[in-house]
Amino acid sequence: MPTYHKLVRDRIPEIIQSTGKELKTEILNDARYIEELKKKLTEEVTEYQEATSDEEALEELADVLELMHALAKQHGATIDEVEKIRKDKAEKRGAFNEKIYLIEVEDD
Repeated sequence: MPTYHKLVRDRIPEIIQSTGKELKTEILNDARYIEELKKKLTEEVTEYQEATSDEEALEELADVLELMHALAKQHGATIDEVEKIRKDKAEKRGAFNEKIYLIEVEDD
């Protein structure tokens, strides 16, 4: 029996069981859940970086967004609150729309 030891989407156990396979799961406490969400976020960002088409990239970005929703909730906020923080930062410091790449800054 393959061993995975990873966080999965809520319906994955149901999908596996529908194929007639047995599985073992556990429900994580909050601290472990955040730890596993962070691992999953790293995994999905890596998959985004390795995507070779726009379609693949968008699929991986959707996974990243799903994880952002879960993480925001675990930190006592909503994705709308995260979006407000993003907008405030963009207003104060700018976004990444102009594709500016900083090369160097002269030291005094």
